[in-house]
Amino acid sequence: MQTLGAGVKSTVEQLSPTRVKLNVEVPFEELSGEFDRTFKTLAQQIRIPGFRPGKAPAKLIEARVGRDSILAQVVNDALPSKYSQAVAETETKAIGQPEIDLAELVYGDPITFTAEVDVRPEIELPDYATLAVEVDAIEVDEDAVAEQLEGLRARFGTLKGIERGAQNGDFVSIDLAATVGGEAVEEASTEGLSHEVGSGELVDGLDDALIGMTTGESKVFTTKLVAGDHAGEDADVTVTVNSVKERELPEVDDEFAQMASEFDTVDELRESLRERVGQSKKLEQANAIRDKVLEALLAAVEIPLPEKVVAEEVEGQQHQIVHALGHDDEQVAKFLEAQGKTREEWDAEAREEAEKSVKTQLLLDAIAEQQDTEVSQDELTQQILFQAQRYGMQPQEFISQLTQANQVGAVYADVRRGKALAAIVADVTVTDSAGAAVDTEEFFGKQDADDTADDDTADDDTADDDTADDDTADDDTAAADDAATDDEN
Repeated sequence: MQTLGAGVKSTVEQLSPTRVKLNVEVPFEELSGEFDRTFKTLAQQIRIPGFRPGKAPAKLIEARVGRDSILAQVVNDALPSKYSQAVAETETKAIGQPEIDLAELVYGDPITFTAEVDVRPEIELPDYATLAVEVDAIEVDEDAVAEQLEGLRARFGTLKGIERGAQNGDFVSIDLAATVGGEAVEEASTEGLSHEVGSGELVDGLDDALIGMTTGESKVFTTKLVAGDHAGEDADVTVTVNSVKERELPEVDDEFAQMASEFDTVDELRESLRERVGQSKKLEQANAIRDKVLEALLAAVEIPLPEKVVAEEVEGQQHQIVHALGHDDEQVAKFLEAQGKTREEWDAEAREEAEKSVKTQLLLDAIAEQQDTEVSQDELTQQILFQAQRYGMQPQEFISQLTQANQVGAVYADVRRGKALAAIVADVTVTDSAGAAVDTEEFFGKQDADDTADDDTADDDTADDDTADDDTADDDTAAADDAATDDEN
């Protein structure tokens, strides 16, 4: 039995490695403050003749409302804080929502309740020096450099109208009109849409239909819709070409180098692109190291799973899709048909992903506790700004949404997990496919024996700053992004 605060008592009963029951007893006198607040609230709401609003005595309010009703409201209001107090002072590592069972209320008697809740299991972490992973060796080939150069040429290319039929790489302006069963599908129709032939960015079958089409020509092709009320159904789509343009690329010479970069010669430009590709390859390797170390840890550690947390994660994953489809069972069925999955397969996949997500989160949280990992305000701010940019939102708007959804803690947890994983990479043996040892210091920092939570440890978003190639940089900044579950933060 533990005494909590000024008289609150609690015991903790271990039900399983991932679940406990808190037995809490709150002395009646501990609720005096809650009674005062409740009476003040009721006094503003209840009109009693002869008294101004808010001035009626507590005894008259109690006579009007009833002692038992007031007690029930007081306890209902106080229960969350008393539960949180019990969790904090018993150092219970609770995750998820508790199941609270309140005993019968008797005015003047102590308030007793039990709370069953999932908890973080005890995880026996391995000696990281015993882990070894292998990643692909870094190879900067000339094809990759040439691809970068072609991309730069494309940025400085010009479009010229042509009379011939469209080919891959041409740009067309098109109108699309879709019908299902002879009825127009408004959400699948558009006008004046710009599209690069062969890019595959729009509906299946469009690029094949466009090959050879000239300005003013129309053609009908069949495709399967993937969204909207007719998701999963075949639609007849009429495409009309308004214009066809080809891109003329500049010659690769010193003049182009001076126009497209700060360099005077094309050789200098190529060397810069080669360095950029090399840096991008290093970043890819750093991401691979992170993922491989995480996989090795998951394979080496036994992690009991809190069933309710897993179930909530499954529900959260599927709810996003079900909500987007208007909670319409027929639309969900069409969505699954378009995905080529049965409901059972979808449920099984969601379960597998949820289990991995929860395992990863629990593992990284355990490492963070072991390493005493801390996140500075600047690190948290940088991550929030980075995510706002990813979602194309203004920082203040994004922060406002995070705050309203009570998700700032989830972002903090993600940053902390990423730092925790980075902190132990230096202890793991990392080799590449050529058998050479890989120096992990550039992206993950060098950990001192007495400082395993060094703030200089780099995570993915700091690595992004080291490369100028947005097309090759990895947007995945948090080491535990694949595993983050918001419901427990």
